[in-house]
Amino acid sequence: MSSNTDQDPSKQPRPDAAEFNAFFPSAYTLQQFTSPRTPLEGDSYPEPYRGPLKVLVIAADERYLPTDTGKLFSTGNHPVETLVPMHHLDRAGFEFEIATLSGNSVKFEMWAMPHEEAAIVDLHRRYLPQFQAPRRLAEIADALERGQSDYAAVFIPGGHGALIGLPCSEAVARVLRWAMARERHVVSLCHGPAALLAAGAFGEQPSPFAGYAICAFPDALDRQTPALGYMPGGLTWFFGEQLQAQGLQLLNSDVTGAVHQDRKLITGDSPFASNALGQLAACALLDEMARQTRG
Repeated sequence: MSSNTDQDPSKQPRPDAAEFNAFFPSAYTLQQFTSPRTPLEGDSYPEPYRGPLKVLVIAADERYLPTDTGKLFSTGNHPVETLVPMHHLDRAGFEFEIATLSGNSVKFEMWAMPHEEAAIVDLHRRYLPQFQAPRRLAEIADALERGQSDYAAVFIPGGHGALIGLPCSEAVARVLRWAMARERHVVSLCHGPAALLAAGAFGEQPSPFAGYAICAFPDALDRQTPALGYMPGGLTWFFGEQLQAQGLQLLNSDVTGAVHQDRKLITGDSPFASNALGQLAACALLDEMARQTRG
């Protein structure tokens, strides 16, 4: 009996010609874990928000993540994990302010873009000017601390790009501590919750998220992805174990599309959670804005 092994998609990471020793995910992992379409069910919100507050999006501005082999993983923010939650919030009436640490452009894992999903492609196009010229996060943190700005929520998208800079950023720490002090929602998924580490990384105070339970991409699965060719090597550190060291509880050991809300913190485990996370966040923010309007 003949074998079709030669026709199977390769598990070798694909070279990124734009950078020395950098690689995209293998053809095998792209076939298994990306799709030209993505679920958008439940995106109707009959009484959308009409107020002035926007959602602050803290996005990745670095593309290349070093691995333990010395090779670079060509990453950024996962478009499904970014744009699907934004889609729900957009349909719920919220606009966005996009920020990065440097003020340089947002980096996307465009190989995961659901390019046949018209609503997602359109949302990306509408916010492309901000994605290409975002605000610098430290300037936003300054304005928040002076009482000159306000937001309905903070959203930190997933993708391995969230591991670069955000977990050790003082600007991220300042924004997250502002959000917690002002009882604003914080929304994140997959690798995005790594940014929560920043809130406990400065000074002697414990993390304001200590005691919270979250869903996120499990460290155990990150240890397996190099064998599939998703990355050209293993991670040099694991955010789940560090979040647990700061007192957070990780609820999931696999990726099933799970989401969880603990007080004002809303999290999801993977791109499979993007739609449910968007629904949960949109409903939570609409309820909160309605409560504030009622006084």
